[in-house]
Amino acid sequence: MFLMMEGAREAGRRLADTDCEALLAGIARGENEAFAQFYQATDRAVYAYALSLTRNHHDAQDVMMDVYLKIRSAAHLYRPGGKPMAWVFTIVKNLVRDRFRRSGREELMGDLPEGELAISETERSDEAMVLRQAIRVLSTEEREIVLLHAVSGLKHREIAAMLERPLSTVLSKYHRALGKLRAALAEQEV
Repeated sequence: MFLMMEGAREAGRRLADTDCEALLAGIARGENEAFAQFYQATDRAVYAYALSLTRNHHDAQDVMMDVYLKIRSAAHLYRPGGKPMAWVFTIVKNLVRDRFRRSGREELMGDLPEGELAISETERSDEAMVLRQAIRVLSTEEREIVLLHAVSGLKHREIAAMLERPLSTVLSKYHRALGKLRAALAEQEV
C-alpha cells in the first residue's frame, strides 16, 4: 500500500511540475519537445488508466500508443481552461471502447479470467505486483478510481467530474477499494 501511495506522490509531482496546457498548445503548434515533455509527464497515468479499462498489458500498451497519436493530431482541439488530463482520459476511454467494438467484445472492462495477468509476468517490480493485485480484487469502478488517484495523481473531485459520479461516491469507493487492497495484500503477506 505504501508503494502505491509513493507512486501517487511521484506521479502527482510529475504532473504538477509540467504545465500540461502549455505543452498541449506546443503540441498543437508541432513542437516535438513539447510532445516529448507531455509524454514523459503523462505516460504512467495514461498506461494505468488504459490498463484499468483493458485489464491486459499488451492492449493497454496498444491503446497508449494510439492515445499519443491522437493527442498529436488533435491537440489543437483542446480548449485551455479545461482539465488536460480529463481530456486525455476521455481519449483513452473512447479508444478502448472503439477497440472493444471492433474486436467484438461487448463490455468495456469485462471480468478478468482466473489466472490471467494484466501485466507482463516478466515485470516483477513491487509496483507491478501491487497493480496486478489491484486489478484482481477491485471492481471496475473501484479500479478506475484507485488508479486515477494513486497512479495518475488526479484529485477526487477531478475523478468525480470525469466519471460523472458524486464526490461522495468516489470517496466511498476509493476508501472501500483501499480496504480491499489492504486485506488482499495482508492475506498474501506483502
